Amino acid sequence: MTSKKLVNSVAGCADDALAGLVACNPNLQLLQGHRVALRFDLDSLKGRVALLSGGGSGHEPAHAGFIGKGMLTGIIAGAVFASPAVGSILAAIRAVAQAGTAGTLLIVKNYTGDRLNFGLAREQAQAEGIPVEMVVIGDDCAFTVVKKAGRRGLCGVVLIHKIAGALAEAGVPLKEIKDRVSVAAKAMGTLGLSLSSCSVPGSRPNFELAADEVELGLGIHGEAGVRRMKMAPADEIVRLMLDHMTNTSNVSHVSVQAGSSVVLVVNNLGGLSVLELGIVADAAIRTLESRGVKVARALVGTFMSALEMPGLSLTLLLVDESRLKLIDAETTASAWPHMPKVSVTGQKRIRPAPAHPTEAPDITVEGTKPCCLSSKRMVLVLEQVCATLLDMEEYLNTLDRVSGDGDCGTTHSRAARAIQEWLRESPPPAHPAKLLSQLSLLLLDKMGGSSGALYGLFLTAAAQPLKASTDLPAWSAAMDAGLEAMRKYGKAAPGDRTMLDSLWAAGQELQALRNPQANLFHILTKAVESAEAAAQATKNMTAGAGRASYISSTKLDEPDPGAVATAAILRSILQVLKNLESE
Repeated sequence: MTSKKLVNSVAGCADDALAGLVACNPNLQLLQGHRVALRFDLDSLKGRVALLSGGGSGHEPAHAGFIGKGMLTGIIAGAVFASPAVGSILAAIRAVAQAGTAGTLLIVKNYTGDRLNFGLAREQAQAEGIPVEMVVIGDDCAFTVVKKAGRRGLCGVVLIHKIAGALAEAGVPLKEIKDRVSVAAKAMGTLGLSLSSCSVPGSRPNFELAADEVELGLGIHGEAGVRRMKMAPADEIVRLMLDHMTNTSNVSHVSVQAGSSVVLVVNNLGGLSVLELGIVADAAIRTLESRGVKVARALVGTFMSALEMPGLSLTLLLVDESRLKLIDAETTASAWPHMPKVSVTGQKRIRPAPAHPTEAPDITVEGTKPCCLSSKRMVLVLEQVCATLLDMEEYLNTLDRVSGDGDCGTTHSRAARAIQEWLRESPPPAHPAKLLSQLSLLLLDKMGGSSGALYGLFLTAAAQPLKASTDLPAWSAAMDAGLEAMRKYGKAAPGDRTMLDSLWAAGQELQALRNPQANLFHILTKAVESAEAAAQATKNMTAGAGRASYISSTKLDEPDPGAVATAAILRSILQVLKNLESE
């Protein structure tokens, strides 16, 4: 079965993609009759060297995204993963020559088809009297023994575009540009890794990986790598990649060692999430710096993709001050990142967090009865709540998958573990108002998600009435205050199929605590039973708030996980208090 692609036709997808880029970028033009994109201002290049590159489509934003002042003059695109036609390459050379440029440098990735087609076009152009030079870039660090075909051209070619573009913009002659980029190419290496395959439009994926496998050292067209290995944490994978790239027994290694200064490129092969890319970038910088390598610049993003391949490549370019100035030189190329022109290594990355406000002494209220939830009892209550939530993690996640992202249980377990750690560190505050306030801060910091915010709001508001009194009416007022805060900021109301439903039902029963003759355990029991009934009733409600409100009510045949969780928390509190009362 072929993969799904959003195209007009398989045959026309490369033309359509290039036309779309040019349509959105007024600084580019298409060369009529050819799959060639050129700078709009060719006439401004008179007397300076033109830079042409290209290759198969499917590597976007390469190569057309790197056309602009300070980078490429133009590109020639082939079909997906196919070398461009000789006629189109020759047409591009003629076009820039007719604009009065002082010669053309062809920057070619080391693949047989690209070498042949660009080389043949160069020979024909030279026969016409056009000064043309060619550099073939091979930066692949994958293979440990010499290959007759040489190193494959990977993402490192983008850095060559940048160096050559800065030199051309400065008016450097053709031969010097060729010589300097040839030297730079030898000081560079790239290694790729993929979690699974890509697929050419109209075709099946071009290789298969097991669910727990990754491929190391593959090419940008899905060519085989040097090793298949088991999936591992990002830190371990990045460390292995850098070890392979810099191992001196590897004939294709890049000579990076302690004291070296490098430009690092963390390149998305097309299907890796930005979240994963950030994790890899952090791991790469930490690993290099731990080895005494100075990371002068770090480029993170999609530069040379392989369609939708979920994977990445790492590129290291050794730099000195002169080469770094070329990397930093201004460019208008749309795909080149705007990055600070300062070294990554040596920067202070952590700003100290603001100090917590000085804690007020424990609140005491004269003339009030001791609270039923003493410090010792509260520890037992919290321990039971945490145990309950940890036991319910997978059940709550299952309920949440119906309408959310399936993490409700995980979020509550994260809160439970944070509370357990907090209790191990020191006894909780003796006064309920202070305890609820500190719990609020803890959950806001550690729990995350909308649940963390809602619990934080509830506890912050509930703490306020308890500052003046801790008698039973004050606990009823605390419940009311917490519910009102949740309604105000969460925008949910009773009946909207949220965690508020179970808490609201319990709050109505707790109103009876205001009666001087109130029976605490009778009222608490009714409150918990009402909360549990309300939680189960959410399965028949139409969601009016939260993520579930975007789901058809016909698909919501399970109770709301937040409501189930809060009812379980209330049941845990009641259970501990009853056990303590019977002792």
